[in-house]
Amino acid sequence: MTESPVKVVPRNGAAPSGAGRRLQIKVLRHNPRDPASTPHWQSYEIEEADGMTLFIALTEIREKQDPSLQFDFVCRAGICGSCAMVIDGKPTLACRTLTKNHGRTITLAPLPFFELIGDLSVNTGKWMRSMSERLEGWLHMRDGTLDIGRIEATMDPELADRIYELDRCIECGCCVAACGTARMREDFVGAVGMNRIARFRLDPRDARNDADWYDIVGDDDGVFGCMSLLACHDVCPKELPLATQIAFLRRAMVKQGLR
Repeated sequence: MTESPVKVVPRNGAAPSGAGRRLQIKVLRHNPRDPASTPHWQSYEIEEADGMTLFIALTEIREKQDPSLQFDFVCRAGICGSCAMVIDGKPTLACRTLTKNHGRTITLAPLPFFELIGDLSVNTGKWMRSMSERLEGWLHMRDGTLDIGRIEATMDPELADRIYELDRCIECGCCVAACGTARMREDFVGAVGMNRIARFRLDPRDARNDADWYDIVGDDDGVFGCMSLLACHDVCPKELPLATQIAFLRRAMVKQGLR
């Protein structure tokens, strides 16, 4: 790979008084739709500001230096998961990453595993939709009919809190990008998929049981394929107990003789 430096020189030729650190942002760039494009590192230099996040840094670069730089964002609050990328070797969210917690040189790359749109932008939505359809990740009512009264029925607060904890997943793709099993098994549902299973397994309104879930993920592309490397647990920006849920599902299936 080659490196194409892009630098900004202050208008007066010198850094302004009271300026912060000069940061070098190294971005792995590639446009898969351009036959002439090859993966390469490109460097940008910017001045660090107080409270600067990588999202702010990238926005400044795109607005003032290079409008062709591709990355995604929506909420800027760690809720949508759109800005997930590999930051200094770790999948995480750009909007929640403060530049002050990193060195002067910060390397950025797109999440692996997912389809690359361009530069730091990947299509996590396509994979997440396919995973959701495979797992039928929606509420299955016991009689097959939609009953708003039953859906909105009072739930034990402790159980509701347990379900809400798993519902906090924002499907950013960090856990899948960090997963060693996903690299080897293209059809592996990943921690995000098994977190969804755990969520519906807890929900008393859902008609499915462990035998039903076993038919969907009771193989090496599901709960028994996980190598328990705990990477998903380590990189989840919402700090969800992903590895714990996978182990719990595995034990439940074994206990009931489903494996």
